[in-house]
Amino acid sequence: MIHLPGLVSPHDLSTDRQFSMNLARGLEVLRAFTPLDAVLGNRDISDRTGLPRPTISRLTYTLTLLGYLSYDERLQKYRLGSGVLSLGYPLLASMRIRQIARPFMEHLSKDTGCTVNLGMRDRSNIVYVETCRLDAGNAYQPDIGSTRPLLSTAMGRALLMACSTTDCNAILNRLQVMDPGSFAKDKPSWDRDKKAFSRRHFCHSQGDWREEIHAIAAPIRQPHNEPQVALNCTMSAIRLSKNSLEEEAAPRMLEAIRQIEGACGIH
Repeated sequence: MIHLPGLVSPHDLSTDRQFSMNLARGLEVLRAFTPLDAVLGNRDISDRTGLPRPTISRLTYTLTLLGYLSYDERLQKYRLGSGVLSLGYPLLASMRIRQIARPFMEHLSKDTGCTVNLGMRDRSNIVYVETCRLDAGNAYQPDIGSTRPLLSTAMGRALLMACSTTDCNAILNRLQVMDPGSFAKDKPSWDRDKKAFSRRHFCHSQGDWREEIHAIAAPIRQPHNEPQVALNCTMSAIRLSKNSLEEEAAPRMLEAIRQIEGACGIH
């Protein structure tokens, strides 16, 4: 069993007899699609996954027959099919924290004027599982299922803060191997938040991911075996007054988190 799922490359497990390489390759094909690259041809997918085009052709054919891809005859390219959406819904529906947190998030958003999001880790990213979008000035309005980088965001760093030292080091090591340049750029922000976290109990992104978006975030404790989640408050830089996130929004966010944890039975 992989202790921290998502931290390995399928190619690293090619000698593991229990590991299904065909399944892994099929999932890599599905992950090649993004909001900006919603329609891809076999060559595009091959370039993004590093898999040979004959392999990609077999995988896209199979995934189309199963309903996980749909084929555009006019463009002669593929897009994700409804089967992918059906896979994700049971996870979202079973996450009790979403229903518990939603009213507190709505109140926090109205109280601060921030966009408020709930997220969890997915590989080297965070993925939003709930959102209250109030800040119209935010050009990067999130949606459920949208992703952000782990180390360059306040929420990503908050999720790392909630990990054990062993797990945190494993994730950081993987990030460094995957993209040394981005890791070196983001490491100072991580070090700064790590140093200040015991005092202020939240992480702060001052435009680290996008210079026009600032954010604060903190982890939410959950019952054992529940996925680790974090809450953030984001605001466009043009709407920020000096220290408004740290001095005004942060106490309200931490109080909302305390109430969410209480509703989850954590005291």
